[in-house]
Amino acid sequence: MNRAPGLKTYAVIYLLFLYGPILILPLFAFNDASIVAFPLAGFTTKWFAEMWADPNLWKALKNSLIIALSTATLSTVLGIFAARSSVRYKWPGKPVVMGFIMLPLVLPEMIVAMSLLIVLLGIGINLSIFTVIMGHVLMCTPFAVAILTSAFQSLDRSLEEAALDLGESAASTFRLIILPLVMPGILSSFLITFTISIDEFIVANFLGSGQPILSVYIFGQFRFPAKVPSMLALGTILVGVSVVLLAIAEYFRRRGIARTGGKDTGGFL
Repeated sequence: MNRAPGLKTYAVIYLLFLYGPILILPLFAFNDASIVAFPLAGFTTKWFAEMWADPNLWKALKNSLIIALSTATLSTVLGIFAARSSVRYKWPGKPVVMGFIMLPLVLPEMIVAMSLLIVLLGIGINLSIFTVIMGHVLMCTPFAVAILTSAFQSLDRSLEEAALDLGESAASTFRLIILPLVMPGILSSFLITFTISIDEFIVANFLGSGQPILSVYIFGQFRFPAKVPSMLALGTILVGVSVVLLAIAEYFRRRGIARTGGKDTGGFL
């Protein structure tokens, strides 16, 4: 049986090209040299200490955590409403509305950021952390909707119907039956949108008005060669945290599908 060795070779080369730079990142983060180049000079943790002692980094991290937590919460709540409405009910214009909700997934992020900047300035809203949150919610809500739609689709509708037949109201059925069953999907949505918001740069740069935000801060530090090793150390930590968050999100997603008896059609990992 032909197992397509050429396709496997292509897949390996593609994965190396895609993840190779990320795998090399920790090497230079622990390298005892200020220049990113081979051969390695030796092992050191001083770049992590230098990163830790930077007060501007902590200000940027604080703002980014505020933005990411707010974005993840709002995107997930909006995603619950949109996904529930899409899966459970029929209403005029649903395909068009859902298409517009998912549109930021395919629009160039630069175009979205410039459009938001023009609109916000045009209606007199000053740029701040709040405007960054607005932009991130717009970008992250489609991801939340996609995740939560899968969670709601995997539910057994007979459980909801049984609760209604036993005298529960629609609101209490949603709170007591539906939400607990889709909670793994909600947690998965929250973690994914949190990670996306932390990593996002273009909208944060356009709408932040000079506020210290982690992604913008990192970009600015790369203008100074002496700061590059400490930013590589920070990047190593961020990669590790992102992998952990995505793994947890995938765990909750699969747990939710298994809990509701649905079929797993693919995931993030």
